[in-house]
Amino acid sequence: MNYNPFLEKPKKLESLIMSWKDLAPKSYNKDEVDPYTRVRCILMNGTEYEAVWSKHHFNRHCDNNDVRRSVALIRDMEQQQQKLISGLKPLDENLLETTIGYEQLAVDLTAILAARAKDKHVKDALDFALLEDFDHLYRYANLLETDMGAHAEKYVGDYTEIMPARPTISHHRHPYDNIKEAICNKTADPITKLDVSIITAAEQQTMNYYMNLGQFYKNKMGRELYTEIAMVEEEHVSQYGSLIDPNCSMCEEMLMHEYIESYLYFSMLNDETDPYIKKIWEKLFEQELAHLHEALKMLRKFEKKDWSDVIPNGVYPDLISFHSNKDYIRGILGKTVTLTGDREKYIKVNKLPDKANFFKYQNKVNAKPEEEAGHQVITQHIERFGQDYRVEDKDNPVKELRNRKKDNFTLGRTK
Repeated sequence: MNYNPFLEKPKKLESLIMSWKDLAPKSYNKDEVDPYTRVRCILMNGTEYEAVWSKHHFNRHCDNNDVRRSVALIRDMEQQQQKLISGLKPLDENLLETTIGYEQLAVDLTAILAARAKDKHVKDALDFALLEDFDHLYRYANLLETDMGAHAEKYVGDYTEIMPARPTISHHRHPYDNIKEAICNKTADPITKLDVSIITAAEQQTMNYYMNLGQFYKNKMGRELYTEIAMVEEEHVSQYGSLIDPNCSMCEEMLMHEYIESYLYFSMLNDETDPYIKKIWEKLFEQELAHLHEALKMLRKFEKKDWSDVIPNGVYPDLISFHSNKDYIRGILGKTVTLTGDREKYIKVNKLPDKANFFKYQNKVNAKPEEEAGHQVITQHIERFGQDYRVEDKDNPVKELRNRKKDNFTLGRTK
């Protein structure tokens, strides 16, 4: 599809401001919705959250009130978009059920972006964190059955398997080891530029969700699991955020944000299977097109640049379409389960020196591995049901992770 949004003529910006009625949409039915419709709602909620906060940072680092007023108008409209999307979540979908959706998004979006990555450095980062989000889905799914008697396969459908990957206890790295090399927007492939920002926003939304709501869980075990995984999400946001080119001007960055948002809405519009939700994506894409052209006006007026100076080929790259990634995930799991971070690199734990920061940090946060929340969630489930909760098409590709009656909390953590 050869579509360049810069060649379109958008509607006038203020004509697209919504009413309170618009911000109170009919919610999807949690028992009938396609899992990927839920995933799309979570992704676009996170995209708008990133849009809003990036513009608040713009506001705080700009001394031109004409610029700040233009940014404020777009930010206000993006707040409206975020509220509309957030309202699609039904009242009867609880914290943990929504969490299953967050982790399915993290797993399948990461796999999709990794499979199409053109930059090896970016692909390595995506493949690395993929196994950690995949393991988080497994931990939360076990908590869901233990506490609520519900099965996560109801919410992920037949799209995504649920089984252990790199154990959550092994995810905790020294912060120094989560900072990677940034891409260069001037030389990077368009898909690379889009994808590092898309995955950063998506992981940031998950981090924020766990930061804000994890302590509202109904019992101590669940609260501790959210605390642990929220700390891993901090690592992921640090890793992905460090990939983004830090040398863009504020107006260039804003244009890139709006381009990515419009690209994502266009992708969701073309991918959506629910007619009602599809109309919402169409409406929000129309709004985002106007935001993009307003950002372009600012770039031209205040920096004397055009869109082609930031995005040389304005045509959207291949659109994102959600699909099952079982084989891809199994392949990465079988090959890279024992990797950890080592400054800008990824390295097998066995090859780390004994005095590496990874081991120092592990000894601080996991002084008593048997008491770690991610491990305890599985132990409690096994004690109650006789084995862990999984949804596997076949045996785990890692033999150390096939035992359903004993959790592994050394793989990828010890030599």
